[in-house]
Amino acid sequence: MFGLGMPELLVILLIVVIIFGASRLPQLGEGLGKAIKNFKKGVSSDKDEKSGGAETPSSDRPQK
Repeated sequence: MFGLGMPELLVILLIVVIIFGASRLPQLGEGLGKAIKNFKKGVSSDKDEKSGGAETPSSDRPQK
């Protein structure tokens, strides 16, 4: 995972706790979870729109 081992992840977590405080971590986690959920929903709906529905012509010229 991006070349990050356990010691590096612990240092990052420690920095986040120092910056935001332990009381705000649940709020940050909830916000991050909602953002990821909305992103995945948007990506899946975009795939559904592309795969379903009317097919688009492969060229920009009007068909005769």
